[in-house]
Amino acid sequence: MCRLLAYLGSPVSLEHLLFKPEHSLIVQSYQPREMSSGVVNADGFGVGWYHSQKDTEPFIYKNTLPIWNDINLPSLSRYVESKCILAYVRSATLGQAIDFANCQPFNYHQQLFIHNGRIENFRKTLHRKIRSILTPDFYEKINGNTDSEHIFALLLSQSQNNKHRPPEYALRNTLIALLEMAKRNQIEASANIIFSDGNRLIASRFATTSPAPSLYWLRDDPTFPNSVIIASEPLFIGNWNTCPENSIISVREDCDIQIEQI
Repeated sequence: MCRLLAYLGSPVSLEHLLFKPEHSLIVQSYQPREMSSGVVNADGFGVGWYHSQKDTEPFIYKNTLPIWNDINLPSLSRYVESKCILAYVRSATLGQAIDFANCQPFNYHQQLFIHNGRIENFRKTLHRKIRSILTPDFYEKINGNTDSEHIFALLLSQSQNNKHRPPEYALRNTLIALLEMAKRNQIEASANIIFSDGNRLIASRFATTSPAPSLYWLRDDPTFPNSVIIASEPLFIGNWNTCPENSIISVREDCDIQIEQI
């Protein structure tokens, strides 16, 4: 299982978020505490962020190296500052290639997307079934072979089919579709998802069978005031809250949090 992290709030440097915490995402890459499978996250990483003043598409930095081996990231992290950041370290599912096409975050226009979880025997079970219900626009935009990117394409397809509905509706439909397909094929699937347009975060903690992968949220910690952090594991000692299983977590620009069961 991979480890992921998202931040929304007052502008903060990547260094402060990625490197400074005692159990930072860097530490979680080689010493995770709550991974249900795998030992390390050494199969690449990615960071996505939005400009603090300009209304532009997000910026992304990825590598197939372990995050602790990237010599450019520390300098970049001291320079970049943002009010909305998504980051991810990868533990590749057996049989999935380690290349840039499979590195997260994935993006489409303003949207950034990260996923922690798995679809059991994806290539043999739900690969063709998911592709069969995608809209043509997003079928053609899949570049890699991960279950994560296919879930993102399914989410974008749901958004396109429900343009006048809030994004939580598209995420709910995506997860329900996964649940129904998994049940029909008698397999397990999990989907801790975080996606953003730069102004809000929408996340899920979801699995077809309990327990779902770990996910926490924290608001207005003294170290990160006026902000919300969502993470696979707590980054430091604080008032972290466990996200309920099979729920959708919405964080608005004012850092108001709403949680609904799926």
